[in-house]
Amino acid sequence: MSLPSAQEQQSFAETAMRLSGKSEEEARRTGAMDRADEQVESLFAPQYQTASSPIHRAVWDRELPLDLFATPDLPASAPCDAAMQRSFEIVRRYRQADTVYGANGKLSEDLLRELGDAGYWGMLIDPQHGGQGAPFARFAPFLTRIATHDPMTAGLASVHGCIGAVDPVRTFGTPEQKQRFLPQLASGQKLSGFALTEPWAGSDLTALRTTAVPVGDAFEITGEKLFITNAIPGRTIGLVVMLEGKPAVLIAELPEREDETFQVVPYGLYALRHAYNNGLKFNRFRIPKDNLLAPKFGDGLTIAYHGLNLGRLSLCANAAGCMRIMLANLLPWAEFRRTYGQAINTRELVKRRIARLAALIAGCDALTAWGANLIDQGYRGELECIIAKIFGSEAQKEAAIELFMKTHGGRSFLKGHLFGDNVYDFLAPCIYEGEGEMLGLAFFKSLVKEHGKAFFEPIGKALQKSGIKAFNPINPIHAWKLRKELSAYARWSMGQKFSRRPQPTLPPLDTRLSSHVQFALAEFQQSPRAISGAMTKHQLKLADRQCRMAELSQRVQDTVTILVTALWAGKQKDPVVVGAADMLCQDLRRKLTGERPSDRYFRDASQLADAIIGGGFEALAGVPRAEIMMKYESKA
Repeated sequence: MSLPSAQEQQSFAETAMRLSGKSEEEARRTGAMDRADEQVESLFAPQYQTASSPIHRAVWDRELPLDLFATPDLPASAPCDAAMQRSFEIVRRYRQADTVYGANGKLSEDLLRELGDAGYWGMLIDPQHGGQGAPFARFAPFLTRIATHDPMTAGLASVHGCIGAVDPVRTFGTPEQKQRFLPQLASGQKLSGFALTEPWAGSDLTALRTTAVPVGDAFEITGEKLFITNAIPGRTIGLVVMLEGKPAVLIAELPEREDETFQVVPYGLYALRHAYNNGLKFNRFRIPKDNLLAPKFGDGLTIAYHGLNLGRLSLCANAAGCMRIMLANLLPWAEFRRTYGQAINTRELVKRRIARLAALIAGCDALTAWGANLIDQGYRGELECIIAKIFGSEAQKEAAIELFMKTHGGRSFLKGHLFGDNVYDFLAPCIYEGEGEMLGLAFFKSLVKEHGKAFFEPIGKALQKSGIKAFNPINPIHAWKLRKELSAYARWSMGQKFSRRPQPTLPPLDTRLSSHVQFALAEFQQSPRAISGAMTKHQLKLADRQCRMAELSQRVQDTVTILVTALWAGKQKDPVVVGAADMLCQDLRRKLTGERPSDRYFRDASQLADAIIGGGFEALAGVPRAEIMMKYESKA
């Protein structure tokens, strides 16, 4: 049997790029990224791949799997809980003593060392290799809790455990590599990062230029990396290189001192100023061949992609903690600040901001808990974790600028103010783990891929074979030449038009939440035709219709957020949380329908804010509050 030709091996995305007139280079690079994604898929059992994920099934399957959008309760306890409590107490103690950061403004080495002794850095590493073996559904809310006392400490746990060297080694390492690296990573003796980004390679990972050349029992590395968090001499990194023309990942133990083969390139970076973020230059830097990670499927991009979803969920969990800090510090200011003889927390506008902040926190908590549970079940979580990342980063941005800064006014820009000192950290998540809108396009591509392969790929190949360059469905010659392919799509389209999905049985819910679930189900009923309609209209030019793809992607994301938040809130005991979830769902529904807010909505927002002002929001318990800056004396 003859092997398939290169033309037959290329993905439809690559074929479509060529047919639409894109350059050979763009088509080839798009195909390489698409194949890397497929290789990551192959690591998961079919029932846990993207095509079987809750979101994909909600859009394309006849029956919506409502149970997969609900988040089960966590067990009352787990073996990792003791290490989590020890770690939290350490961070709280350092926070109270104002010693979280050293004289250089970076996280204190004493803090990092104590956290290592407590088991903090090994939360995601199995006990066999010195870790805690924490399920992600426990790890993610733990990060939220840590973030309420110091977001950078929480963020560094994600850098180390999710996108640093921990996930690559524990997922792709040999038994020997795991035994060699994981105990040191678990103890914090070797904190880690992941060196992927280069001057020419950001979102386009096919542009990597750092090379590895075999020399005896080692590889010699030459090239440059930049924006690498946690990269300083003496630490460990997962290093992505080009080896024999293909991406590969090596575990690099950086030397304690720079020399002619290894140099750190420092630069000023406003974001993440409490952690180290540097460039790295390698000039024939030697790494043992035994440090090469060799996945069963794919190459180095497969390894790089694998941990991204964990990092995206962690970002959303961190955002939930950061917004708790904002709300906890907005409340005393709103009580203190007076205009025209009244505290501003009596003003409807400020109350609406307080309610909105609580709603964004509820959304982050819901998406984090849901996504983490799916990860623990074995799902890849590509679509679900992208939503968590985009929502979490955009929510934190809105909370910081529109709600926190505007309420604090000019004091926001004082040195020492929570906003002024941390604004770049509040905004950076919109870029990290994938820029939001670009990630939304990736979400759309993953969502439509199977539908495209089933119906549009056969049409595209038939067009290529027939020589038709501009397909016109009302041209009888075109219709006849593609009659087989078009009839299959016509049957699917008619089925969508004249059949309705069976309605799943809803769990017992507050009537407000039940209404939101019903709305989301109706939106999912319409999604397949809307998405497929855009694919039909724009055909091979859809890749250039980024704004249309982004709009369709965001509609699905908002619908998912409504459904997940409503179902999650239905299991919460705090009535303030239920009210906050209801507010978020109302906001997202109006965004989708274009309706204006009602007077009832504004009254509900004020009532929710009053409950929060009165101390009724349990999510703020124990969150530190800073002193109000530049107090003025009130006059009778």
